[in-house]
Amino acid sequence: MTKRVVSFLLPYRALSSSTPETPSLYSFLQPSVFSITRNKQQPISETPPKPPSCLSPSQLSTLQTNLHKSLLSSNTDEAWKSFKALTTHQAFPPKPLTNSLLSHLSSLGDTLNLKRAFASALFLMEKNPLLLHHDTLHHMLLCMRDANTAAPPFALVKSMLRNRFFVPFHVWGPVLVEISRNCGNVAAFLRLFEENCRVALEEKIEFMKPDVGACNAALEGCCCELESVSDAERIVGTMSSLGVRPDEFSFGFLGYMYALKGLEEKIRELEVLMGEFGCLNKMGFYCNLIRGYVKSGNLASMEATVVRFLNNGGGKDCSFGVETFCEMIKAYFQKGNIKGLANLIIEAQKIEGSNIVVDRSIGFGIVNACVSIGLSDKAHSILDEMNVLGASVGLGVYVPILKAYCKENRTAEATQLVMEISNSGLQLDVGTYDALIEASMCSQDFQSAFSLFRDMREARIPDLKGSYLTIMTGLMENHRPEMMAAFMDEVVEDPRIDVGTHDWNSIIHAFCKAGRLEDARRTFRRMMFLQFEPNGQTYLSMINGYVLAEKYFLVLMLWNEVKRKLSMNGQKGMKFDHNLVDGFLYGLVKGGFFDAVMQVVEKANELKIFVDKWRYKQAFMETHKKLRVAKLRKRNFRKMEALIAFKNWAGLNA
Repeated sequence: MTKRVVSFLLPYRALSSSTPETPSLYSFLQPSVFSITRNKQQPISETPPKPPSCLSPSQLSTLQTNLHKSLLSSNTDEAWKSFKALTTHQAFPPKPLTNSLLSHLSSLGDTLNLKRAFASALFLMEKNPLLLHHDTLHHMLLCMRDANTAAPPFALVKSMLRNRFFVPFHVWGPVLVEISRNCGNVAAFLRLFEENCRVALEEKIEFMKPDVGACNAALEGCCCELESVSDAERIVGTMSSLGVRPDEFSFGFLGYMYALKGLEEKIRELEVLMGEFGCLNKMGFYCNLIRGYVKSGNLASMEATVVRFLNNGGGKDCSFGVETFCEMIKAYFQKGNIKGLANLIIEAQKIEGSNIVVDRSIGFGIVNACVSIGLSDKAHSILDEMNVLGASVGLGVYVPILKAYCKENRTAEATQLVMEISNSGLQLDVGTYDALIEASMCSQDFQSAFSLFRDMREARIPDLKGSYLTIMTGLMENHRPEMMAAFMDEVVEDPRIDVGTHDWNSIIHAFCKAGRLEDARRTFRRMMFLQFEPNGQTYLSMINGYVLAEKYFLVLMLWNEVKRKLSMNGQKGMKFDHNLVDGFLYGLVKGGFFDAVMQVVEKANELKIFVDKWRYKQAFMETHKKLRVAKLRKRNFRKMEALIAFKNWAGLNA
């Protein structure tokens, strides 16, 4: 164990003076933070340069103290000067101080200080790597990643390996994998990966061994970027030597490359190996095969893969992702082969059977992929092609198109498609109906909404409440009470719909608000005929409508009806509340029916309902200001008594 620890720390190889390493390592740092550029006009002296003088203990202590204080106060420039002064004289700060400086410079995130940290790390690896801490290097790599710089992290790891400064793979591996994927250059990671693995095997350094995720990243570079069979198989050999077990992703990358190259025998070998390694989930493997075949333009092999996937039990629990389906359809569309897609769906439906979950079927996946990239008309073309071929179209093919029409507010086309679905013996779920009806109401396509609701009823769907409320609310918001009344007449006897007094109230209120009093009265009579009991809100809507139209005699008729109900049933059937009292009093005062006014007042007093007299006093003054008791005495003694009683109650005699 001691020998292994020593081996990763020592020996480290310093650069020879004849090796032109500096320009390549520091090219991106120019102008160099170490000012290493030379004056080309100055003749080269044959005299060797004088070695830098050593610092006295006092000078060394002063510079280290100054570096420490500068870091504590975040005086970055002063800290950097102290570090340069130390290294110029072949002295180094203590390990904690050195790592604190590197962490501080990296954390600042600006380009200049990242350059300083990077250059310092390379310098220390060459001169004194024992000063570097693994956590510090990891932190530096993360900061470089966050700064979106790709070249420095790779150069840093390359220098670590070249100078035999060996660190655990997890310190740098995952970060470089992420950086290489972000910059689209996994092949760059591959070179460092292979060098690291070579050292780990030769030196038998356990902590340098990569995990399966890193191995897969290397495989991805070989298979998807370099598309090199020999490189990929070399990585597989390395994994075997390191004792790293492949997983589903490993087989997936290899499957992609073998499909791309048309190596069918190797694909069969992979499927056998997957079983031996316990990789039971083959979804990713099949997806990668499809990607490989699509890229090579081998649609026949791609179709055979889909069929094999289904025959092996795929599709029951899961299906291909949208990305895979999108790649498939683009390959067919590029060749103008809509018929090929239709045939593929037909073959898939034969294997899937009628018990397949809709959104896991191949038909759903293909059509949904068309819709997801804005090609709903292409999706409909696939549907038409299937009809031409005489195939029965599964529900999974219809649903994505319906949802697209719903989203695009093409509700008339959606409704027509629903009729086709119903005629073919298939049945949509209640959620799809609800969504289509809501889209129809939002686009004010009321006839489509009605047609869809009729289809729901005919399909014997038990839950109609949601769509019923959507239609009624939409008609109310769009001020279409006549449609509300017609719709109510159509569905009122359906036991699946719980029609109540409040539904009739909505229609009556809408008619009254629109000034269509005759329609409101007709709805009121229809409501009574069907034995729906009016409530306070029913009468209040009627009162407000009559008052608005100045039909005060009709308010009196309503009061007589309410009075009769109250005398027979009390408040059991209808609650006589403040709102009704206010409505009746205002309408009756405006109409001059003071006898009825006092009847309402008497009933309010009996039920202890507070009445604000000022409002009715104002109504009297607005309408009957010139009305005199003497004139009434000659014409109608009873009206005269009622007027006197009202004026006494309202305080108008004073």
